[in-house]
Amino acid sequence: MENDKMFEFMTKMYSEMKEGFNKVDVRLDKVDARLDKIEITLENEIKPNIKASLEGYSQVCEKLEVLEEKVDALAEKQSNQEVEIRVTKGDQIRKII
Repeated sequence: MENDKMFEFMTKMYSEMKEGFNKVDVRLDKVDARLDKIEITLENEIKPNIKASLEGYSQVCEKLEVLEEKVDALAEKQSNQEVEIRVTKGDQIRKII
């Protein structure tokens, strides 16, 4: 009799544990599916966007360098013109005196 109760208890406990493991398996399957979806999104959407952004950043940097060179050249021309204006005004003032 006592063995029968022990057997029933063990059977019930085994059944409950098996049910618990099945629930854990279902949850893990859902987590795996979500992880797969995240990986696909990362590979197909996020990485290409990052790559495109970096390429755009590189192009902007290159154009900025060209613009800086042009600004430097214009600043130098402007400085030279200021000197020429001073010299010309100085010559005109000397001619008047």
